[in-house]
Amino acid sequence: MKDTVFTMRSTPYKFGVGATEEIGDDVASLGLKRVLVVTDAGVNATGLPARVTALIRGKWIEVGVFQDVSVEPTDSSVQTAIEFASSFAPDGYVAIGGGSVMDTAKIMNLYGTYPAPFLTYVNAPIGEARPVPGPLKPIVCLPTTAGTSSENTAIAVVDMTELRVKTGISHHHLRATLGILDPLNSLTVPPMVTACSGADVLTHAIESYTALAFNEREKPASAAERPPYQGANPISDIWCEKAIKLVREFLPMAVKDGKDIEARTQMMLATIYAGMGFANAGVHLPHAMGYPIAGNVRGFHPPDYPQKKPLVPHGMSTALGAPASFRFTANARPERHRQIAEWMGVNTRGSGADLAGQVLREAFIGFMQNIGLPNGLRAVGYTSNDIPALTEGTLKQKRLLGLSPEPVTQKAVEKMIEESLVVW
Repeated sequence: MKDTVFTMRSTPYKFGVGATEEIGDDVASLGLKRVLVVTDAGVNATGLPARVTALIRGKWIEVGVFQDVSVEPTDSSVQTAIEFASSFAPDGYVAIGGGSVMDTAKIMNLYGTYPAPFLTYVNAPIGEARPVPGPLKPIVCLPTTAGTSSENTAIAVVDMTELRVKTGISHHHLRATLGILDPLNSLTVPPMVTACSGADVLTHAIESYTALAFNEREKPASAAERPPYQGANPISDIWCEKAIKLVREFLPMAVKDGKDIEARTQMMLATIYAGMGFANAGVHLPHAMGYPIAGNVRGFHPPDYPQKKPLVPHGMSTALGAPASFRFTANARPERHRQIAEWMGVNTRGSGADLAGQVLREAFIGFMQNIGLPNGLRAVGYTSNDIPALTEGTLKQKRLLGLSPEPVTQKAVEKMIEESLVVW
């Protein structure tokens, strides 16, 4: 029996230029007395965490700081963070940074509240996928990038280093208590980080709009078993459309001039819109492929990112497989794919259903070129010899593959990865 119900959950938002200045009042209103600020070295160097810490302390709240978040967090890096949180024993968290920081803070909160072996809550088939036992401590997120929407998602992503694949923890209790989006906090984000983060917004919105519909999924045995990612639905569709249009117009401007406050403001809004959409509808193939693309990296060091370790940034990893993915999924949703291409500025008049995937593929490639993303997997160090490993890693993402509108086979994944080696 197919489902007939979907739910909409969202983190409460505070948005606007200068919203950060109210963080002391926001934290105090939650009744917190001992707060752990979570950030990374790059964000810490901007001085923003120090300013936020001072504002919170101004409300007579004790504050500790963990500034060692790893960009693209791994199982070992988050376990170090969990140990720090357990030792400090806060009654709430403030995450300042991008998706890596917010996801790490969520995981600290989870394991600090309900200690367990690490694989206990990790998604199957890699982990045991046990449900989060109950509510977590309050967590306030201050994103510095316009991208992941982690402040509004019920997931936290982690790189399993030995398995060379990314996976995650998924449960609605992970969602933040409050998201504070201040465009001023994104003005120092460098061009490639801006491009990758914005590409993530775009893939979130497109994947959600083209996902398997909520009423095409099997009805869960109980309401509690309905997953956070429920498929495309009429409410998410509205948010996704707006996000796609904003990213198309303002991301190139933000990449070109990081101090463009209007572009930064509109991209922060796009992040909220895409987050409202995909946090309830979900994502599918580009993200499923992106996890092993990021997890199997060997020697690629993107500009504008810390050079301590090789990495394919999350937004880049999802974008590299997106053109091939959308050509594949268009078989099931041609009209939706054609509509997205039109929102991205392509004249689709005269394009039949059989060309919908190709039209969107070309639109997405043009956008990748416009914001300076690499030309396929070869550009980040992969060869045809890596197709089996990348295919295996993709097929492990069962939660995401289940939202593809077109049934996914091993052969189909192999073909998409091969097509993604050189994109244009």
